[in-house]
Order: sequence, then C-alpha cells, then structure tokens
Amino acid sequence: MLIKFITALIITTAISSVTPSIAQADGSCMPIGGTGMPNFVPQDDGTITIVAPLTGSAAIASGKITAQRKTSTGLEMDMEHYFMTEKGGFMHTRDLAILSNVAGKNDRYMIEITYDIQEASTSGVLKGYKGQFNSYGLVDLAKLQGLIRYSGEVCK
Repeated sequence: MLIKFITALIITTAISSVTPSIAQADGSCMPIGGTGMPNFVPQDDGTITIVAPLTGSAAIASGKITAQRKTSTGLEMDMEHYFMTEKGGFMHTRDLAILSNVAGKNDRYMIEITYDIQEASTSGVLKGYKGQFNSYGLVDLAKLQGLIRYSGEVCK
C-alpha cells in the first residue's frame, strides 16, 4: 500500500513539474499556449470587439480589430488583445492577423495571428515578460465566431 502511494506521488510530481503553467514557470522564459473561442461583436461605431474564453495559460482575452485590408487570398487585420490569467496576470498585445479564404465557404477563413506583447502593459504573474506568440484556427465572420490554438514562448 505504501509503495503504491509513493509511486503515485512520484508520478503526480513528475507530471506536474512537466506541465507548463504561466504561474509556475521557472527561469527567464516560459511556454504559453492553449485554445480559444473568439466571438466577434460589431459595435455601433463600426468597430468590432472580440471576446474569447480561453483554456491553457490565459483564462480570457478581449480585443478589437483596428484596421482591415482585403488581400488576393482573403483579409489582413491589425488587432489589439488584452489577456488575463486566473492567477492575476495581464498583458496587452498589438497584432497582425492573416485570414485566408476557405474554398467554397463564404465568410470562413483560416486565421493566423502574431501577437506582440507591449512590454509596459504586463502585470501580476506576467510582469516583465515580453516577446511574441502565435495562433491559428478557423473563423466564420458570418456567424461571428471561431476556434483558435495559441502557442509560443515568452521571456523576461
């Protein structure tokens, strides 16, 4: 019985030490990642607000589209996001999104976003972290929703 308990304790400790968490990161760099379900909310002034529940390193993101351009393959968007963690971390990013048309599907796009952390904006467990991370996924601008996977590494 004691051997089973010790074995379970060792396995649990090993798993928890390998699983990255924004609040448990050691060293000067840490992985960041998870999934999100962005919802696009048109505003009265013509802008679009983005609200997304997240899993993984951050708990929620909100943002806005600040500029939009048509391209030969879809759209390009300048964006800003605000990320918060469950442990009290905060960061603001300025971003570039590339949206590629999905053949045969009106208003559906594959999306890739590069998030640039604004260094002066970080606080809490994210204080001092800087750099970039990325996401990719699918958005339906007719239904104003999507699904993305974000990942990368941020450093102090």
